[in-house]
Amino acid sequence: MLGLLLLQVLASCLWLGHGEVVNSFETSCPQFFFRESPPNEALEPQKPAWICQRYQNQYYFATLYDRKMRIPVYSAYIYQPGPGKRPKTWLVEPQLIGPTYPKTMEKEWTLLNRYNVTLEKLSQSQAILQDYKNLTGLNRGHLNPNGHHDDYSSRMATFTLTNIVPQDEKLNGGAWNNYEQQTMIRRTQGCKTTYVVVGAVPGNNYIAKGRVNKPSHLWSAACCVVDNSYIKAWAVIAENDKNQVELLTLGELEDTLTELYGRGQVSLFDSDCPRE
Repeated sequence: MLGLLLLQVLASCLWLGHGEVVNSFETSCPQFFFRESPPNEALEPQKPAWICQRYQNQYYFATLYDRKMRIPVYSAYIYQPGPGKRPKTWLVEPQLIGPTYPKTMEKEWTLLNRYNVTLEKLSQSQAILQDYKNLTGLNRGHLNPNGHHDDYSSRMATFTLTNIVPQDEKLNGGAWNNYEQQTMIRRTQGCKTTYVVVGAVPGNNYIAKGRVNKPSHLWSAACCVVDNSYIKAWAVIAENDKNQVELLTLGELEDTLTELYGRGQVSLFDSDCPRE
């Protein structure tokens, strides 16, 4: 009897660990971080949500979401580019509403019609499609871009509004796109595995009548494992109103983010990833 009880407790603990919105990346989806070490707490917002981004019962990346600003703080993934179509359907995160909702991202329509969630209830927990309508000079900017993935399901998983920020449209289609599509290909030559963390610094402006923050900066950092004895890193940052991307060392980006966030020294990767 005691054995059965212990099994039930263990099963419930394992089930909890599989939730979409989790308590910690170290225990729930550490595989998206170099040496299974997520960025430190210097990036954590007032109202954080740790999301193991799950689509059709598979984890594809990890996002620290800011419930108050309704934008991601960062998304972390493994760089695996390949040819493929760009999805068109946008998804939302049911678990941000509450733990009783599905553990995998869904369409707004599905939540409203199958789970009887009201649009108001959904909008309290996260950004919704309506927030990104009728934007001027801005569009939906992926942190984890669909082009860095090699099949339709992994690309589809990036089309969740929890992975999107209001981004300057010239930057998104210009210098940032060049970094994502060209610089990353050049820089990852010879890499066995490249771990990426892409983030957004909250700004002073908002869209959707103050609901969704417009970041002041976007940034990206990569840690590339070439072999057991050689690891390399690089980083970029961009102001979210200029079509320019600045290439930095990982250490320079961490120091810049330490100033911008003002919550202590930022560390994005395990210490074995070179800062110079």
